[in-house]
Amino acid sequence: MRLSGLFLYPVKSLGGCAVSSARIDAHGLVGDRRFLVIDETGRFLTQRTLPRMALIATALDATHLTLTPPQSASLRVPLASDPAAPLRTVSVWKSENLLAEDCGETSAALLSAFLGTRCRLVRLGPAFHRPIPKANAHPGDTVTFADAYPLLVIGESSLADLNDRLIARGAEALPMNRFRPNLILADTPAYAEDTWPRFRIGEITFRAGGPCARCSVTTTDQATGQLDGPEPLQTLATYRRDSVQSTSVNFGQNLIHETKSGVLRLGNTLTIL
Repeated sequence: MRLSGLFLYPVKSLGGCAVSSARIDAHGLVGDRRFLVIDETGRFLTQRTLPRMALIATALDATHLTLTPPQSASLRVPLASDPAAPLRTVSVWKSENLLAEDCGETSAALLSAFLGTRCRLVRLGPAFHRPIPKANAHPGDTVTFADAYPLLVIGESSLADLNDRLIARGAEALPMNRFRPNLILADTPAYAEDTWPRFRIGEITFRAGGPCARCSVTTTDQATGQLDGPEPLQTLATYRRDSVQSTSVNFGQNLIHETKSGVLRLGNTLTIL
């Protein structure tokens, strides 16, 4: 069992980028969801209401985030905290009154023009603190602008099983990017990731956070930004309903990293603890 895919999503709900290695810090994967698009009230924006967000490509280098909307010039935004940046109060789901650094008028204008709504880009800085907002978190477990957990893992075999079911129902197979995982596993049984309370990949130990309840983002084609019908939610509802919340359908496992510093690399082996 090994790590076969590793993805960062530098800005929540914008395009992701594949990497061959990634550092871990207290918040999770360095570079993952360290930026957020907010509306004028500070509320987070996602593909749930703005599927066009998927079309904005992101890239990271040592010092900058690059944003590239289709048919538009790229914009580079510094990764480093700016002590002079205005602080904005933002919210992500039930996490309220989070303090984030505003990234300025140029990024706000670019995003507002492409998304067709007034919005701004904000960044994590020293003033940001967000404990994982779930009962199974331990003291010291923190998260970025992600929905609730630092990481999401899916096995290749789990997607293969879902795609077999989709094809059997006359639907098309779907790529992994519909589910926006951070970690992809090879050579594991289908849905095995749901069964491990703790495991290690390379030098990093993880604890299961619980199944990931899927939303309408999975029905958005990440290459076109268009809603693509009821799948995969319709098929998932036939066999992946949550045992407690029957209105939820699950695919993938949320993770909490117990190791707060280290490096993940493609090819790292997985050990069940």
